[in-house]
Amino acid sequence: MSEMKDLSPDEFGKSMRAHPQAVLLDVRTPEEFEEGHLPGALNIDIRGYDFHEQVETLDTSKAYFVYCRSGGRSTAACKFMSSKGFSEVYNLSGGILAWEGEVE
Repeated sequence: MSEMKDLSPDEFGKSMRAHPQAVLLDVRTPEEFEEGHLPGALNIDIRGYDFHEQVETLDTSKAYFVYCRSGGRSTAACKFMSSKGFSEVYNLSGGILAWEGEVE
């Protein structure tokens, strides 16, 4: 089983740029997502009724950069994804609150 990795906002940004084919995943609610998200992020609400089904449709061979508001929900999402065979899962430590990069 693969391990998820917690990355500081700086490491998260650098690592994301080093993986141009990676998927950026926002696991907050659609309302939070609308208020502002990282550019290019895909929104799958971890509290949504179909979160597990949606995650299981994703390509497990890609790298995933996952974040939420402060890091709790994304940690849970990363652990779930790792348990489903995703090989590269990175969690944004501190969530979008800690992020100092671009938000749209």
